Amino acid sequence: MKNKVLILLAALSLFVSSCSDNVLDRPPLTVFTDYTYWTSEDRLRLFANGFYNDVNNIGFFQGYSRSWTAYYVPVRSLYTSDDFANSGTQTGFTNTSAGSTSYYIDGVWPGRGWYFTILRKANLFLNRIENIAKPAISEEAYNHWSGIARFFRALEYTELVRTYGDVPWFGDEIKDTEKDIMFKDRDSRDVVMDNVYDDLKYALANVRLSDGDAGTTVNRYVVAAYISRIMLWEGTWQWYHNNNTTLAKKYLEFAVEGAEFVMSGDYSIQTDFHTLFGSDNLSGNKECILFRHYDAGASPSSITHCIASYCNTQEAQVGGANLSLLKSFICNDGDVWQTSGSFAGMSLANDGEKFRIENLIKTRDPRFEATFYHQYKPGSPTLLYCNKFIDRIGTEGSNPGNVPKYSSMTNTNDAPVMRLGEVLLNYIEAKAVLAEHLNGATVTQNDIDKSINALRDRPIDDIAVSRGVKQTAHLQLSNLPNDPDRDADVPRLIWEIRRERRMELIYEATSRLFDLRRWKKLDYMKSGTDFPDIMCSIWIDYNATDPADPTGMLPERISDGYVNIIGVKKLDGTVVKYNGSNAADMVGFNLTLNGQPRTQEPEARHYLAPVPQAQRNFYTSQGYTLSNNPGW
Repeated sequence: MKNKVLILLAALSLFVSSCSDNVLDRPPLTVFTDYTYWTSEDRLRLFANGFYNDVNNIGFFQGYSRSWTAYYVPVRSLYTSDDFANSGTQTGFTNTSAGSTSYYIDGVWPGRGWYFTILRKANLFLNRIENIAKPAISEEAYNHWSGIARFFRALEYTELVRTYGDVPWFGDEIKDTEKDIMFKDRDSRDVVMDNVYDDLKYALANVRLSDGDAGTTVNRYVVAAYISRIMLWEGTWQWYHNNNTTLAKKYLEFAVEGAEFVMSGDYSIQTDFHTLFGSDNLSGNKECILFRHYDAGASPSSITHCIASYCNTQEAQVGGANLSLLKSFICNDGDVWQTSGSFAGMSLANDGEKFRIENLIKTRDPRFEATFYHQYKPGSPTLLYCNKFIDRIGTEGSNPGNVPKYSSMTNTNDAPVMRLGEVLLNYIEAKAVLAEHLNGATVTQNDIDKSINALRDRPIDDIAVSRGVKQTAHLQLSNLPNDPDRDADVPRLIWEIRRERRMELIYEATSRLFDLRRWKKLDYMKSGTDFPDIMCSIWIDYNATDPADPTGMLPERISDGYVNIIGVKKLDGTVVKYNGSNAADMVGFNLTLNGQPRTQEPEARHYLAPVPQAQRNFYTSQGYTLSNNPGW
């Protein structure tokens, strides 16, 4: 046996030694190489799937994320704006220029860290499509996949620009030896976003109308929806921050084009909020342009999340809705709370009682009841508890905290990633800014009807109806509300569009903070004397029995354990803290639990994140300079 093995080895040795160098240099037949991989659409699709999302949250379309992670997800991470207050000291704006090198920046800059791996991946994808895949696929396939690659590059550059403003533009794959390109300083955001504009134009013209499962795969409608979001962001930034009428008009017109393309498709508003955000299967939902599906039985590992758990009324929430947000909700007769006739027939001792939970449910737009639980909950620092991202059973059923579907990180409700509701609001805002400021076409009642009024016609479920919820009257251009709180520099129509965004998109990944930044309105977040409504919420009486307090939680707080912890704000603005002997005074707008103003209020420099010091030091060590943003 030993001799047979030696003979075999000798023969193999002779065969190998007789082979030419060319044969030995051939790529292995059973192993993919860079030149053999990019030869079919299936492999291009597999590579593109890596942009969607992954277990490390590096990618797009995270939806409700996965497991316990909380990047770019509702309830757990996106609560820093003028809509919310948290117990203790409010989230402050940094006063240092250290910045972050992590993939995500939490808090006041919910966007990318100084991170270019996805851009390199997108440029590599484009390079391989052009130089390897092109001869092996059809021209239509080449155009489609080039459009997909450019779409993802545009998404990533948008995140970087939203966070830092100026960033270096890399339009091609960079070799390790090209240090002058690799370490170049930041390009103007105008240059970068013009390239993003071109990428999105190409994608809109070339990405397929359908390519795989509708709702879970990028197609032309998905591209168009993101165009409406991205171009609204940059167009309004160019107008409100830079007064660049040329770029503002260019981008906003493209936002309208993208939105109109989506609106021409087979999408519509057909479901109530809890069906939209709490459903286990959004396939076929007419509002969902793109969604993330969750499956506890998926192989090789389950795909679940924790977001419904944080809406089940038993888990604590970091941020709660404040009075600033409550005052923005339109009444169901279409008027503002100060002058609305929706309170007719109610027994109200004063204007404060218009903000009791049961009165808010009965008189405000249905999105209030669809967003908040109908009773006080100590799990929220303001006692208003968000239950938007769960179905009705998850809050009305028996002990949902012990049901896997509604507890821990085993939630399975699907996440709307891009939906028609946002696109309609992007459309009407872009049109209104064009009309009001940039000589665009006049906004018509038809424009309002197919956007804002389509949202106001959203169905209301039976539980909401049983609580007295009514659909809100249509917005009429000929009779816009006259809000006494409107900023003088914001036209009445645009003010109402902003109100609609605030009600429709509350807690969602397109957060209110993004809107404040692009509108140049971060001052709304000042939590001290300028905007005191940030630090309080609903109207309560700590001494009385309340329908929204069936367990008697409020009277129980008139105790030694809550001295200097609870308090109220009176109608005249006077703040009263409980001192152990003034229980009778504990009637008013509830102060957030032990709430304190921000230690660092927003400043002009806070519209953009600082470029991380570690990155600037690294550039210096290589003999290059990386500039920082103004004020840092």
